[in-house]
Amino acid sequence: MARPRVALIIPVRNGEPHMARMLPALRAQSLQPDELLIIDSASTDGSVARWREYGARVVEIDPRDFNHGGTRRLAAGMVDADVLIYMTQDAIPVPPHALQALVDGLYAAEDVGVAYGRQLPHPEAGVLARHARAFNYPSQGRIKRSSDAAELGIKTCFSSDAFCAYRADLLAAIGGFPQDAIGTEDTHVAARMLLAGHAVNYVAAAEAWHSHDYTIVEELKRYFDIGVFYSRERWIRQNFGGAGGEGGRFVRSELQALRHAGALSAMPGALLRTAAKFIGYRLGHMERHLPLGLKRRIGMFTGYWSKS
Repeated sequence: MARPRVALIIPVRNGEPHMARMLPALRAQSLQPDELLIIDSASTDGSVARWREYGARVVEIDPRDFNHGGTRRLAAGMVDADVLIYMTQDAIPVPPHALQALVDGLYAAEDVGVAYGRQLPHPEAGVLARHARAFNYPSQGRIKRSSDAAELGIKTCFSSDAFCAYRADLLAAIGGFPQDAIGTEDTHVAARMLLAGHAVNYVAAAEAWHSHDYTIVEELKRYFDIGVFYSRERWIRQNFGGAGGEGGRFVRSELQALRHAGALSAMPGALLRTAAKFIGYRLGHMERHLPLGLKRRIGMFTGYWSKS
């Protein structure tokens, strides 16, 4: 097979604090993309100039026009490539073979349409952020197909375009990214890929630093957006089932991680964080009954509601 043409696409806004790690990591990659496209939402720091100096093509958009699905859809139409690698501005590919491993995972089987990498905590990440990455991104990779739904439930279509590659032809065949998504657009695309008979490959060998130490309020906001997504995309649950006991398993393993770290004093806060996630998610499911002003205040992606 001829070497596929690869485009790397990164939506950014004021991402200069991450560039001290990002640019050297990209330079060190054994696979250099044929195109590097930066979609910038009116950054006010020096990141745009630094990306252009690095050699990237930068397209600037009004931040009011940013949408997690629509902006990625827009970017896909701006490049000419067989493989579209999407990253976020704070996802740092760690080993020099990270991008190559991601592309190799995309062609590991004929039916693979999506390949997403293993996310590791940033070196300065706290205990809870480290646990979340270990829980969701194990050391063993796996190719997932729709037939795995009976075993994996909703995690069958779990994916993350913080560090993810798509076959451009298959992405176009299923209609591309959703034009309007509050978030979780990666799961939306993965689910449609699976229903179209394609596979999702979790490539554990493709590693990137990517983690967040969210506050309790930020967790509520984030899970509100997730709840909105699943409330509006009920077909995903209908086809892949729910999370089952995954939430309870996560909480138990999180408390165990705190015990192992000797951070027993953090347990009440962890339980409060879990409650905030649950409340946010339930409110998201009820969003049709909430006033628009309240949704703008309690959601993380406030720009989504500005056009509602």
